[in-house]
Amino acid sequence: MTDYRNIVWQEKPTPEFGNSDVLIRVGYASICGSDMHIFNGDFYPRTNPPFIPGHEFAGTIASVGKEVTKFKVGDSVTVDPIIWCGKCPACQLGHYPACSSLKLLGVDMDGGFGEFVSAHENMIYKLESDIAQKHAALIEVLSVGFHACNRAALKKNETVVIWGAGRIGHCILQAARTMTDNTIFMIDILDKRLKIATKNFPNVIGINSKNDDPMVLIYKYTNGRGVDIAFETVGHAQLLPDRPHPVRGCIQSIRGAGTVCVLGLADEPTPLVMKELIWKEGKIVASRVSHGEFSETIYHLNQGHLKPDVLISAEMPASEAQKAFELLENEPEKYLKILLKMP
Repeated sequence: MTDYRNIVWQEKPTPEFGNSDVLIRVGYASICGSDMHIFNGDFYPRTNPPFIPGHEFAGTIASVGKEVTKFKVGDSVTVDPIIWCGKCPACQLGHYPACSSLKLLGVDMDGGFGEFVSAHENMIYKLESDIAQKHAALIEVLSVGFHACNRAALKKNETVVIWGAGRIGHCILQAARTMTDNTIFMIDILDKRLKIATKNFPNVIGINSKNDDPMVLIYKYTNGRGVDIAFETVGHAQLLPDRPHPVRGCIQSIRGAGTVCVLGLADEPTPLVMKELIWKEGKIVASRVSHGEFSETIYHLNQGHLKPDVLISAEMPASEAQKAFELLENEPEKYLKILLKMP
């Protein structure tokens, strides 16, 4: 990324790596919603071009540092891109997703949108050979879905609504389907994204909020009870007449003592009526990145519980990354995840 909104394919030196690091030859990398924010400069000044984005990727180990003991050349791996300080109050409590100086490969430093990337061995997860690398490139974002479900303490047989059928919304859906068989509502304004959910997963009700009032349908199908857990993944919401902001909609949709889990990265203030939350004695929690859920995600991939191909709308050569970002921006109804294939 030479500048915001400008990505070029060019020769760069192979990354250096330390004694406790590994050098990974990337097979596939995945474009995330956060990458779209980075592309548009929304993370300025945290991201500072020129640099190599990409925090969702998988590959094979090309070389290992002298002190690396857990991995060897040729291992198929994926990488948890999170780097935390270990010293701030959150880290001292063992809650590193809230690290005050949290950094990620591909956000704060060069990442996986290149042939090679280096990472500390403690960030690496070895994969079974039968996990395809294009599926392994989705482990990071799927882990975000599992983390959100864990933050919301989703339990068996609970009902769920997911506001936003984008990349993160679909990852929460896949994680939630391993935890509950009960009804999951998905709300969006793009029919094709809703159809991906209803076509591929059982007991999912898609609601286009342009056409139908989500609250009416949620209370109809839950017999006036409301859902146990509501997830908000919209971020920059396109507000509609006579419809609440997605976060407020989540509050209105939960049962008494229910939970709202917020993930959408919006810069705008969120309009709420707090008495709606107070009367229900509901709870709002936030979820960011993941917290060790890579192992959980890999387990479910190995068991065949997840459907990674459902997330993949297209594969493109990494040399066409600029085109891929523009397609995701201009045709959101057509593309969910685009994978970049390295040479």
